[in-house]
Amino acid sequence: MTDPSVEKPASAEELEYNNATNHKIPAPTILAQNNEELAQFYASFEQKDEEWKSHMDRLVTRKIDIKLLPMLGLMYLLNFLDRSNLAQARQGTLEEDLNMTGTDYNLATSILFVGYLLMQLPSNLLITRIRPSVFLGCAMAVWGLISGLQACLQSFGGLIACRFTLGIVEAPFFPGAVFLMSSWYRRPQLGLRIAIFYCGNAIAQMFGGLLGAGVLGNMHNAHGIAGWRWLFIIEGSITVGVSIVSAFILPNFPSSACKWLTPEQHAFAQWRVAVDSHESDDLGSVTVKDGLLMALRDYRLYVFLFLQHTSLLTQTFQYFFPAIVNSLGYGKIESLLLTAPVWFATFLVSLLVTYTSGRFHDHAWHIFTLLLISCLGNIIMISTLNTGARFFAMFLLPIGAYSAYEIIVAWVANSFPRPTVKRSATVAICNMFGNTATIYGAYMYTDGPRYVAGGAAVAGVCVVVAVTALCIRVILRRQNSQLEKSENEKIASGIDPLTINAYGFRYIL
Repeated sequence: MTDPSVEKPASAEELEYNNATNHKIPAPTILAQNNEELAQFYASFEQKDEEWKSHMDRLVTRKIDIKLLPMLGLMYLLNFLDRSNLAQARQGTLEEDLNMTGTDYNLATSILFVGYLLMQLPSNLLITRIRPSVFLGCAMAVWGLISGLQACLQSFGGLIACRFTLGIVEAPFFPGAVFLMSSWYRRPQLGLRIAIFYCGNAIAQMFGGLLGAGVLGNMHNAHGIAGWRWLFIIEGSITVGVSIVSAFILPNFPSSACKWLTPEQHAFAQWRVAVDSHESDDLGSVTVKDGLLMALRDYRLYVFLFLQHTSLLTQTFQYFFPAIVNSLGYGKIESLLLTAPVWFATFLVSLLVTYTSGRFHDHAWHIFTLLLISCLGNIIMISTLNTGARFFAMFLLPIGAYSAYEIIVAWVANSFPRPTVKRSATVAICNMFGNTATIYGAYMYTDGPRYVAGGAAVAGVCVVVAVTALCIRVILRRQNSQLEKSENEKIASGIDPLTINAYGFRYIL
């Protein structure tokens, strides 16, 4: 192995890693009770100096990043593209061809999330029992096929059936991907990685606008097929192709067999996550039923559920974004093109704020600030028809709401200690009930061009989310004080700290 002495100096993240693991490492027999070989590796890691641990942590993280993030990011890009392409198709002749009137489009948008919500929890519990590479890859293949088959639709009823089914098969991906990442990364690392992953959303919006403009503008009636049908065919075909590749590239859980890491690196990948959470991540330690009950009995689940629900409500503009931009007075194709710089800016800002959130171990104040930015964007949108002011507001809406949501997702994933099944259930439940916001939120933006009702309501919700984040910060700070007091009392009574379950674990505020 490369001599650590010649490596570059430890980064701020690595220094945080050293400080977090120093004198808080549970005994290897506690972390790996049922695996003698793993326990031996753990024992050897405890004897290593901090420079070696930093070097190994950097090496393993780099390998995990390369193996996990590009494929998950591409899959999420296509996941969101296939989910939201109805907004681009609407700029073509979709509504005319399917005889859609009134609020038919709103219904077609919201019905997807009915199916999406019904499958959230079952799918995220199944992923603890099925290899993620197979489970997520197969789900992607099916949703790509259904997305492409929307090109064959001849009626509004058929569209409703397709959108409902699409929601069911897309449901496993997002919570499953977040859960998979939380199994591989330490908590300080998770926020930035989720941001990189979630950037697939912003890129999908950007790429979707460009692709929609290109297809609707240049392929309408090519070979006698309407432009919106070509849009579904192209995007669905790409998704199916990528799904086949993903099944061979995606890694499974750290406790599974792993050929792309050496045995030592594989053991270290498990050890560092166990040390970070101060509990082992044993997939078979708790049944699915018990893990679900543990999640439901934790009152913090419902607080985070409310936070995620209201946060998603602040993003409902995304399904009407081309129409909102169209209110600036440009044509449909020009409006699709104008969405690209907005989402590119969102992509850059989200990377920055999630990095600083992880760097300074702060979630609440970042979320508070970002939601006030989105609130300002909504206020400007409903207050004026001035083109410059409204275009500026178009940037503020996603920059605030989307970036904050990325931090919220990471906060949920790393705020619930193991066992694995409880964490999986928590992520799924928050995502499931959080997304109910999109069912009724789809009816908020119906009074263009100023969208006063929707904009005013969302501005108020932004304030609610901001205040809720600060309330959760107070709750978790109190929990940290109780954890510290309990540990100190046990140590004072003569209990060995290394035998205390989850010794040293603290919630990130």
